[in-house]
Amino acid sequence: MKRKFITVVIPSIIIASLLSSCTNTSNSTAAKATKVSSLKDQYIKASLPSKNPEKAKNRKDTFIAAISEPGGVFLPYFYDNGWDGNATDPIFPSLVSTDEKGNPIADLAEKWDISSDNLTYTYHLRKRLKFSDGSPLTSDDVAFTLTLLDDPSYSGSFDISTCYIKGSTDYKNGKATSISGIAVVDPLTIKITTEKINPLNLTRLGGQVLSKAYYGKDYKKGNLDYLKSLYSRPLGAGPYKLDKYIPGQEIRYTANENYYKGKPKIENFIFKVTSKDTNLQLFQTGEIDSDSFSTDKDTVDQLENLGFANIRISTVSDYGFVYMNNKKPYLKDKNVRQALIYGLDRQKIVDVAYKGYGEVANVPTSPLVLSYTTDGINSYKFNPEKAKKLLEDDGWRLNSNGIREKNGQKLKISYLTSKNTDQTIPIAKENYKALGIDFEPEIMDFNTLVEKLNKGDYDLAAVRTSGLVDPNDSVEEFSSKKTSENVSGYFNPKVDELISEGVNTLNVKKRKAIYKKLYKELSDDPPVILIDYRKGLKAWNSRIKGMENDNFAGVSSTNLSKLKIEN
Repeated sequence: MKRKFITVVIPSIIIASLLSSCTNTSNSTAAKATKVSSLKDQYIKASLPSKNPEKAKNRKDTFIAAISEPGGVFLPYFYDNGWDGNATDPIFPSLVSTDEKGNPIADLAEKWDISSDNLTYTYHLRKRLKFSDGSPLTSDDVAFTLTLLDDPSYSGSFDISTCYIKGSTDYKNGKATSISGIAVVDPLTIKITTEKINPLNLTRLGGQVLSKAYYGKDYKKGNLDYLKSLYSRPLGAGPYKLDKYIPGQEIRYTANENYYKGKPKIENFIFKVTSKDTNLQLFQTGEIDSDSFSTDKDTVDQLENLGFANIRISTVSDYGFVYMNNKKPYLKDKNVRQALIYGLDRQKIVDVAYKGYGEVANVPTSPLVLSYTTDGINSYKFNPEKAKKLLEDDGWRLNSNGIREKNGQKLKISYLTSKNTDQTIPIAKENYKALGIDFEPEIMDFNTLVEKLNKGDYDLAAVRTSGLVDPNDSVEEFSSKKTSENVSGYFNPKVDELISEGVNTLNVKKRKAIYKKLYKELSDDPPVILIDYRKGLKAWNSRIKGMENDNFAGVSSTNLSKLKIEN
């Protein structure tokens, strides 16, 4: 499982690997896409592949896809930057992966068994699995990975405690030298016994696998600092292995001859760092083969007129939002947080940003997720007068300069963003000035923004989620028990209880009912400002074959090996 990664406001690429934490219970509605805006999903096939630019045609053994701002932590479970998740995915496959609709599919594990009480998971690994250095991948490596995540010094975003592995707590607290619920049956079989049901456990327990020989060589319980030296030197069993990382420019990979599906047909793969200002030009000239673009008619027309571009317009399983730092004294009161939502013209932001390809979000999940509902949810339609009243009721009075004050403190709020053309800034400036709020935007690189979020050094911060499949994906961080993930500092005991209930049953109907209650509570006591759902616009060079049937124009470990180049 990967946490809800923090991504930029309009990411260059969201790949299928980010769709995690799903189970069969999550699939009944995953394929029933609720349309964002009145526009239908579209797939536009290249009309004139012969118009391919020479730069692309001459690149016969290299596929170049776009990425935004990787931070260089290329180790699963240890990065905060979601782009690092994208970067590690070609290197590290999972026991159980997911298809483009979120259904679990076999990867390193050829099959699995789940006990009748849904508490014991037995994974059967494929024969002759190898890491890229030729060393064998066995169930010992799986056991090591899970043990590493249960180490008392582990502080990453993967919360293994919610998997409820038997003996996990005793191991972490030093009462046991091993985890009793993890049993290596033989080199190809591992059995994991849990104490409570969690509908996410199939993929959480069956996640990406780390080499015990490589990552465990210097392992000592209680000290994981040694792993930092390996962040830039990853060793995995995926279709590609890292060749070179050039910060701010690109990540280069070469095909892994030891990959269990066989060496990929494309010898070299590159993630090239692009920006909204340059990505269309780079695609037009053939310098990149795949990217995501601003979703608007002009861009669609430009891509279509190229002739060599395959284009997909589809609802993206994510949402954009603005963190509110609930630990700040002036944001602790829900009246102020509600006022910030009522007082912001979110519809205007969506109209400017997506030009008919988006809609205002009012529920913290994707319209594609089974739990999605707006029944009984406050839509927070733009209402400056209501926002003013909420602030007045909370004691914030206008001073002689038109700025609200309370107990001698001015209502001065910073806003962090990593996007130079963030459409929220001019609209929020105007809207919040009218309310008497001193709004101060600050644009910074994405990795600095993530660092400030993790430190709690912000008031407001604009981000997106990664791909969402299970209802829990986007809400678990609002639990006060998730200290490493709860960057908003939100605290609501009722929300804590409902989040826990949501992953303690496999019954889809019951889960829907729980999340309906949860969304209502999160609406009444909002931890964040929800902004938008959107259509995504992806295009790839028609010479790259194998991406046509993938709704996410896939650049993940499960489908990179399927790609080939045909000029």
